[in-house]
Amino acid sequence: MGTYKDFYELTKPRLSFLSVFSALIAYGIAPKTAVASMGIGGLVYALLVAVGIALCAGGAAVLNQWLEYPLDHLMQRTKDRPIPAEKVSPKAALIFGLILSVIGLGLLLSVSSVLTFVLALLTLVTYLLIYTPLKKVSPINTLVGAIPGALPPLIGWSAAEGTISTLGWLIFAILFFWQMPHFYALAWLYKEDYAAAGFRMLPVKDPDGFLLAQRSIIYTALLAITTLVVVAFGFTSWFYLLAVIALNLYLGVRAYCFLAPDNKMGNAQKLFIASILYLPVLLIVLLLDISFF
Repeated sequence: MGTYKDFYELTKPRLSFLSVFSALIAYGIAPKTAVASMGIGGLVYALLVAVGIALCAGGAAVLNQWLEYPLDHLMQRTKDRPIPAEKVSPKAALIFGLILSVIGLGLLLSVSSVLTFVLALLTLVTYLLIYTPLKKVSPINTLVGAIPGALPPLIGWSAAEGTISTLGWLIFAILFFWQMPHFYALAWLYKEDYAAAGFRMLPVKDPDGFLLAQRSIIYTALLAITTLVVVAFGFTSWFYLLAVIALNLYLGVRAYCFLAPDNKMGNAQKLFIASILYLPVLLIVLLLDISFF
């Protein structure tokens, strides 16, 4: 049947936490024009929204693993996941994922707006029904998969404001562009695993990694431009500006080093780590700047 720990592992807690974290940062930044109309205390409302987003994120992770479990046992990085390791049956995982998703969507619909519900539903649909099967078809899956990955901030923003204004869309764009160098580095690190499972990631068509590194640089540049547009539109102060200049230089150097033909694996690892550090620092700086400067 599986233990509590096995079912918890199915929710991909670290990935789910990123979804909740980015959504709550956006919620914290957005005008709270929709909160009063909900008839719930601000803190309680924020907590319920966070729980709803967490349930949806966890449900999506479980259902993704249910869809891919026949392939997970072919890859070293996934063969010990609860389903391929036979700790949790596919049927139990399917039921668990559906329960989490339905409760999460229902909670968001009941306590927040229809827009928040629709965005959460769109995240589930694009992640499970478009991105997941597309991984077996075309390397464009990474670009498509960045859409559901960037939607959580819009869910949080809409829950606070009731609509989505310019800064909300800019945060969406930041997460969208950030995912590209992040996942391109990951694709190189696990290229043999992905090939073994038949996933059509970019390294399959790019054995020397040049295109992968080239696109990492392009999307890192687009990310940097987007973070500076936030300043150009007058949303932030010098504090955010100085921070993003430093962060973009750091990530840009790591992306450029990935272009070198030597030590490709090591440079991919450094780019991956840099991307992990980049996003939470950027989002926290953005929240602090708008809140206190």
